[in-house]
Amino acid sequence: MTHYKRIYGLTGGIATGKTTVTKILRDMNYKVIDSDKIAHEVILKGNSAYNDLIKSFGKDILDSDGEIHRGKLGNRVFGNREKLDELNSITHPHIISEIKEEADKILDTEDIVFIDMPLLYEIEDSLKKYDFKFDEIILVYLEEDRQIKRLMERDNISREEALKKIESQISIEDKLDKTRYVIDNNGKESELIYEIQKILRELKK
Repeated sequence: MTHYKRIYGLTGGIATGKTTVTKILRDMNYKVIDSDKIAHEVILKGNSAYNDLIKSFGKDILDSDGEIHRGKLGNRVFGNREKLDELNSITHPHIISEIKEEADKILDTEDIVFIDMPLLYEIEDSLKKYDFKFDEIILVYLEEDRQIKRLMERDNISREEALKKIESQISIEDKLDKTRYVIDNNGKESELIYEIQKILRELKK
């Protein structure tokens, strides 16, 4: 029987439980690439996006050690669509290139790799532009009311602040409409494990 190498995108909304799903998958010995970790790494001093960001945003985004201060950079793009697009046009090619490289390495020895990408649907255009394709996308789904409650508890913030964070992303219901494979995280952890196992079985068909 031929084994096909497969790349699965794992996404969700803020506080929907994707970190827990990732941990369970790793406990099951699946390889999961953390796209957020790569996004942090590409802007470090000496790494691929560092000089391009300084060229575009100036040296005042640096901290006292000469590293890019994520807070300062965030403040420069917050609420400014043009600046955010500029930031994305610099970082996305580097992030996607690193993810591809890491996925290729893993697929030398494994048949499957998962890519944990919180904003997968939000950066769909960049993924298409740089020719990055998933075999399937899996959504970690939590009802919005529970999402708000979890985010308030997790970050110790007000309902208003939680809503602001959630509304900065595509809504979980819109993501649900776009996704074929869904891990329902509205129950207990034991139910979540069952949901993950069910999806894995479906993906192997």
